[in-house]
Amino acid sequence: MSHPNLEIRPLAETDSLVALTALLHRAYARLGNMGLNYTAVDQSVEKTESQARDGACFVAVAGDKMVGTISVRLPKPYPECSWYGEPHVSVANRFAVAPELQGQGIGSALLLFAESWAREMSFTELALDTAEQATHLIAFYTRREYRWICTLQWPGKVYRSVILSKTIGPAPGAAR
Repeated sequence: MSHPNLEIRPLAETDSLVALTALLHRAYARLGNMGLNYTAVDQSVEKTESQARDGACFVAVAGDKMVGTISVRLPKPYPECSWYGEPHVSVANRFAVAPELQGQGIGSALLLFAESWAREMSFTELALDTAEQATHLIAFYTRREYRWICTLQWPGKVYRSVILSKTIGPAPGAAR
């Protein structure tokens, strides 16, 4: 099922960061209720703003309402996760859909949009992570051909994360 009148576009200067933050809080509440301290559970508007500038932030809009978001950023080194620093790997994060609209294809559309953007930017992998306990999310990604890369512990988090990645283009150095 897909949502009618859905538009996915870059976050605009005129978009409300308060509304984006509230969307993240609502979408991540289920994970927070599981005892998982994802940043998006209770992050500040200032944190949302700084994260939106770290790469490309996209929003799904239905009518005049922001109903989903995903961010994609360029590779950068992390001591905890060498995969996120690989030059051919782009990383998706802050992926959220309004709880009342989940299961209607908005998340799938956002993820496909992020994959397309990363491919257009010449990345060959799109990676992401989620908590081991978020088995519903791991299943969602696995159904979309994301594969396990590693498990790690991010500083300050009470859960271990699973790093998943999907090949979205030819391998680096492969003939086109």
